[in-house]
Amino acid sequence: MAHQTLSESLTDIDLFSGLPEQVISDLVEAGSTIHTPAGHTAVCQGSSDAGLQVVLKGSATVEVNGVTRGSPLGPGDYFGEISVIDGLGRSATLTAGEEGLETFTISPLNFWPLVDRHPSMAHALLRALCARIRALDASAAPPAG
Repeated sequence: MAHQTLSESLTDIDLFSGLPEQVISDLVEAGSTIHTPAGHTAVCQGSSDAGLQVVLKGSATVEVNGVTRGSPLGPGDYFGEISVIDGLGRSATLTAGEEGLETFTISPLNFWPLVDRHPSMAHALLRALCARIRALDASAAPPAG
């Protein structure tokens, strides 16, 4: 498998797919990468560090109120999209897996000026979040009959 650039990794996720190259370039320039060692907490539920993070390497388990949720996150997954938008505390705790966790992160202080400068970011974000809401609604629908 070929090694992807950060720009390619970002355009592969639904939040940023289809965005013009200049927008992705500005996004990369505004963010940074963070490495969380194996077993360490990447983000803690309720904390106010409201950055959006995209998993580049490694994995992370997700816990809400102390209960593990779903499969571990891996490359291409992201978290913090809710907190970066509403500025409220984290909705989950994420702990780096045994190989650690490397993420691309962008803080609200850097995220919002990009959205203001590039409205296509807001459109992509809204489409991705609406798709997630529709999927959740469909999975919660009572069986027909």
